[in-house]
Amino acid sequence: MSTPFPFTAVVGQDDLRLALLLNAVSPAVGGVLVRGEKGTAKSTAVRALSALLPEVDVVSGCRFSCDPGSPDPGCPDGPHEAGAGAPRPARMVELPVGASEDRLVGALDIERALAEGVKAFEPGLLADAHRGILYVDEVNLLHDHLVDLLLDAAAMGASYVEREGVSVRHAARFLLVGTMNPEEGELRPQLLDRFGLTVEVAASREPDQRVEVVRRRLAYDDDPAGFAARWAGEEAAVRARIVAARALLPSVRLGDGALRQIAATCAAFEVDGMRADIVMARTASALAAWAGRTEVLAEDVRQAALLALPHRRRRNPFDAPGLDEDKLDETLEEFGGSAEDEDPDPDGPGGGGGQPTPDSGPQGGDTSARPEAGEGGEPQASGTAEQSAVRAAEPFRTKALSVPGIGQGAAGRRSRARTEHGRTTGSRRPRGTLTKLHLAATVQAAAPHQRARGRSGPGLLVRRDDLRQAVREGRESNLVLFVVDASGSMAARQRMGAVKGAVLSLLLDAYQRRDKVGLVTFRGSAAEVALPPTSSVDAAAARLESLPTGGRTPLAAGLLKAHEVLRVERLRDAARRPLLVVVTDGRATGGPEPLPLASRAAGLFAAGGVASVVVDCESGPVRLGLAGKLAGELGGTAVTLDELRADSIAGLVKDVVKDVQRRAA
Repeated sequence: MSTPFPFTAVVGQDDLRLALLLNAVSPAVGGVLVRGEKGTAKSTAVRALSALLPEVDVVSGCRFSCDPGSPDPGCPDGPHEAGAGAPRPARMVELPVGASEDRLVGALDIERALAEGVKAFEPGLLADAHRGILYVDEVNLLHDHLVDLLLDAAAMGASYVEREGVSVRHAARFLLVGTMNPEEGELRPQLLDRFGLTVEVAASREPDQRVEVVRRRLAYDDDPAGFAARWAGEEAAVRARIVAARALLPSVRLGDGALRQIAATCAAFEVDGMRADIVMARTASALAAWAGRTEVLAEDVRQAALLALPHRRRRNPFDAPGLDEDKLDETLEEFGGSAEDEDPDPDGPGGGGGQPTPDSGPQGGDTSARPEAGEGGEPQASGTAEQSAVRAAEPFRTKALSVPGIGQGAAGRRSRARTEHGRTTGSRRPRGTLTKLHLAATVQAAAPHQRARGRSGPGLLVRRDDLRQAVREGRESNLVLFVVDASGSMAARQRMGAVKGAVLSLLLDAYQRRDKVGLVTFRGSAAEVALPPTSSVDAAAARLESLPTGGRTPLAAGLLKAHEVLRVERLRDAARRPLLVVVTDGRATGGPEPLPLASRAAGLFAAGGVASVVVDCESGPVRLGLAGKLAGELGGTAVTLDELRADSIAGLVKDVVKDVQRRAA
């Protein structure tokens, strides 16, 4: 077994270490979500935490880590008699992003269950993580159906495995810790709320601190055991402090004044539900215990708010997490009550309830004002002057866009697809391990052979060849590639603001439907990939917001660039189907024969059967109809910018489906 990097040797990251230690003191806090850029010791700190946790007593031979003092009456390995158990280290179990459902919750032998009535159950990762840590690296990339299972287990403290009426239940109470890079996409709000605390981490910009990070990492890589031995004293001290804080926690008093501050803070920041209040109360109590106190102070409440509220304030994926600390201080002062304002114990990581360091605490959610374009008229398409970025209009709700046909891509909420979850549409012989039994088809396959197999009792004699896998139809996610005209003909302030608002609306829809998105822009003499395909729609929104305009209209270059992006993505993920959204007025200028060249580029998408929509941004009393012509060459549908408002997109998408189906016929 490899030697983990010592927790106390992690340089900086005070808030991260404090949040993890508070959960070690009080697992009821509910876990930690660590957000930050790559290479910031997120995974290193989480893996190091398990070495600091006290040992747990378990029933000897129990695969589900039952507590000998209070064994689970429904344990599949039970029943157990209460009594002495065997101590073992607390586990940290890692859930891979690509794990199967059976790997997470466990596998039930359906063949033995049907033929023998035996619940032969192989425990999964949830059973392994019981009374320990469940760690999910890149938690934002976890498949939706695994997220649903995690939500259920976290809410009920138990895992249920059901296969066609055969059910197994076992306890599954664990500390949920996840790490993620926001550039790769955000979490579903339901899972986000399940994490008690959140921490934003970033690499230090201090040269001395960066030097120390490198020095320690090199020393660890050269001799892991020797490096760990040099930090053994600090590790033992922190471990002892965790044990002492756990013992002190039941004696911590959370007074009415502190409770009033907690309630007022959650109300002031308009967080949904009551989970935030409960988490703040538990966190403030853990902070007091960590500092060696039995009374919760105002500083504990403040620190608890900074850790428990930022991720609960997001209303859509374009909102930056964080708190306005001035507003927080005003609220705490107004509702101070009897909560004292004394300085906390400064010892240990994070100061035991003191204020976070300026470079490590969550940042406020306010952003600087976005630049707006001047009021001038619309420039000509041949203009070369670059204009500043324009503020997007308010996003609006859209109805579903979908790609026609039935795909086999990653699970999502957009287009029809063959998936592991959804309504049952048929059956087939299983390829490999049986995951979803089609009971009726299995019985039908086994029934003709009962006499030949010598059946004499009431049980059905089932063989492996009789089993049938259910074929299910659900929804998949797609790649929505935006191709946005940023030329001079699009630069009018009112028009570009409306265009950005429409694209933001579609981005929000893509977030809700678990899509990947990409952004190609064209202006001047070339096109560029402003954002390669990603699951981070907020990154796409940021690129769109800062998009400058001006210059000629190289429409063909934009289409060819988009075609190349889709070609590369098809090699990476052949199952994910694309939807092309071209936002332009249809003009093409610059170079020889710009319109015929754009027409030939559009024909590449039509030949490949790519579903497409052209958002016609042409305005004014005289319309050339170029965007509509482009849509025809793409084999898609055109819609005017005005028609994007309200519910008009629904008709647009239906037209896309009908057009593709008509061409296929």
